[in-house]
Amino acid sequence: MADQITQSVLKNGMKVMLKEIHTAPIISSWLWYRVGSKDEPTGKTGVSHWTEHMQFKGTKKFPSSMLDKAISREGGRWNAATSHDATRYYETMPADKIDLALQLEADRMTNSIYSEKEVASERTVIISEREGHENEPMFRLGEAVQQTAFHVHPYHHEIIGDMADLHTITRDDLYEHYRKYYVPNNAVLAIAGDFETKSMLKRVKELFGSIPQGATPPRLARPEPEPKGEVRLSVEGPGETTFIQFAYRFPNATHPDYIPLQVLDSLLGGASGLSYKTSRLYRALVDKEYAVDVSGWSESTIDPFLYRITITNHPKRKPEETIAALDKEIQKLQEVLVSKDEIVRAVKQARAVFSYSSENISNQAFWMGYVEMFASYEWFTTYLDKLAKVTPKDVQRVAQMYLQSNSRVIGTYIPKGRGA
Repeated sequence: MADQITQSVLKNGMKVMLKEIHTAPIISSWLWYRVGSKDEPTGKTGVSHWTEHMQFKGTKKFPSSMLDKAISREGGRWNAATSHDATRYYETMPADKIDLALQLEADRMTNSIYSEKEVASERTVIISEREGHENEPMFRLGEAVQQTAFHVHPYHHEIIGDMADLHTITRDDLYEHYRKYYVPNNAVLAIAGDFETKSMLKRVKELFGSIPQGATPPRLARPEPEPKGEVRLSVEGPGETTFIQFAYRFPNATHPDYIPLQVLDSLLGGASGLSYKTSRLYRALVDKEYAVDVSGWSESTIDPFLYRITITNHPKRKPEETIAALDKEIQKLQEVLVSKDEIVRAVKQARAVFSYSSENISNQAFWMGYVEMFASYEWFTTYLDKLAKVTPKDVQRVAQMYLQSNSRVIGTYIPKGRGA
């Protein structure tokens, strides 16, 4: 994890991170912008995700009709994604073809075309995407839980945005968002692969260095107040399966408690599925037929977010029985010190998941830029060492502090049959 990288900041404020990896003739380039759904005011929810879509509509130099063909013809792959805190674009190319990707990103940082026709076309696509999500029980339940957990902070809404805003956002709204946040001083370019650092940095400066620095982008400062007690809700919809979701308020990724909470997650849910069937919740809920499936997950975010436990309820159990069984397991964690052996096993699982997610060239480039959105590269290089220092008392303390019933939301999806 201590592999050497070169970090530089261009005169226009854009941060560049370079890591030479000569294991294969491949280079992966990730351009990150510090803008996500948390930067969206009421009335413009979904504008970050929609802007991401518009960035594939081309420029004068790179018309949309040639973009996919150009990347594919050179043996590359590319995509983009929007999160709560950031928007990212990547290209992974044969090493001798990476210049095409760099030219493309430098050009669409300033020259993307936002035509009324393309905006109208993409409105239809995104509304259809939102409608598709609304047919999924877990989207319905997750959105209801998230909206209940956040009344003030803009983490309140889904990344895709609210349907009302998707109907009313204009071309000018999108273009204004693009010009406001897609500036070099709001961007991080992370490149890993088979290149020579000096020549790569020289080329990056040639392509990006002349782009003018923009004004400091605005940020919404709306901290969420402390919860005033447990909230329970139900969502009805089509289907034949009952789901339950628990949401506990969790600290942001740079908080000292974030690392022991990852070990706690590993104990409860099995570290993102690894050794899943040995996890405490699987043994307590699935093996004893309270649930058909159970999983836990959190996100690395700039502001405090959520830790969610999602349960597919067993047909022969009432939701109240399953909730009681989960509470019993959490109480055990809070009252009985976890054995050292179990902590070692949980840390080992969490380490494995982290290592698997950062082993190839594209993933290493991803991590370089990703951690810059909420911390620094040091967060990445010291993560495993911090995991190894977590003790049974640390896990008990964070379980007592964060897994409290008076600060959680419990949502239940109640199926009404296939024809509902």
